[in-house]
Amino acid sequence: MDNQQLKKDNDISKWNELLTKNHDGGNVFQMAELAETKRKNGWMPRYLVIGGVAVTILEKAVFAHGKFWYLPKGPGVTTTDQLERLLPELRTVAKEYGVFAVKIEPEITETDESRQVLAGLGLVPTAAVQPNSSTVIIDLSPSLEEVLAALNQKGRHAIKRAERDGVTAKPEDLTEENMKLMFDLLSETAAGRFESSIRTYEYYKEFWQRFAADGHGQLFFAYFEGEVVSAAYCLCLGDKGLYKDGASVRKKTAYGASHLLQWEIITWMKERGVTSYDLCGAPHSSAINDESHKFYGVGRFKTSFNKHVTDYVGCYDLIIAPTKYALWRRFGQRIIVSLEWRLRHRQWF
Repeated sequence: MDNQQLKKDNDISKWNELLTKNHDGGNVFQMAELAETKRKNGWMPRYLVIGGVAVTILEKAVFAHGKFWYLPKGPGVTTTDQLERLLPELRTVAKEYGVFAVKIEPEITETDESRQVLAGLGLVPTAAVQPNSSTVIIDLSPSLEEVLAALNQKGRHAIKRAERDGVTAKPEDLTEENMKLMFDLLSETAAGRFESSIRTYEYYKEFWQRFAADGHGQLFFAYFEGEVVSAAYCLCLGDKGLYKDGASVRKKTAYGASHLLQWEIITWMKERGVTSYDLCGAPHSSAINDESHKFYGVGRFKTSFNKHVTDYVGCYDLIIAPTKYALWRRFGQRIIVSLEWRLRHRQWF
């Protein structure tokens, strides 16, 4: 594929299909639905094919710097060799667009060697943007019976206990009532520790509706005694699935409800040909047993489905204009991110 921009809205109708042909098989964070939702957050989506890889780019103009590019979970490569081959063309195209820096976060497995290679390419490590730089992935390629048998004892017990106690779980329509209930649960779950991670209801509503419109997104509820006690919104693209948003009532009323909810999601994913289900975020494998880690409870829950934590290399900046990038790192980013929150009460990314 030659480098090209898909300039018209109707030109991106098959963009997601093109993403599945990438080395990584496509990533839901690279889908057009997410990029178009980000317009409400001040980003300009660009859909480019660079070095034979379909790349979804989010662009923002930064005063006195130029343009900043962010590739959510992109580009779609899985090895350092693939990335190294792509970077020269990415750098050239970025210069043509007046970009001073490009933030990338490819799903390349973290090893000592991969870290050394990326450093040798002149890439600058930065804080992760998406939550699954370390994550837990469930292999759904076997039968459901084999998937259940592969869970650790705690996970299997929680699912069976919830079923025995009368917990039920099912997919739900994106009605206004259901979306507001989901948002309220998200806000309740984040209260006290993660409020800054919650976006507006309007943002979530548009996001959920965009993905659900063509079957790439689904809302799920778990019920106990007639009340919703756990909820999730999940995404899929090709043979890959992702647990995007999750929430539950703070007062634990039914043991295993969230486990049973995930089992319902796993069943739904299997029916759609998903073979790899990403639970979207966990502490790094080196900290998974650290009880002081703020995501220790999250990691404990997710490793009850698979004890293995997958670590990716995370986020890196590709420097296009060194002087402007130096100013960005020293002053610009801190000021811009702070102003975005103070003036608009929203995350910059």
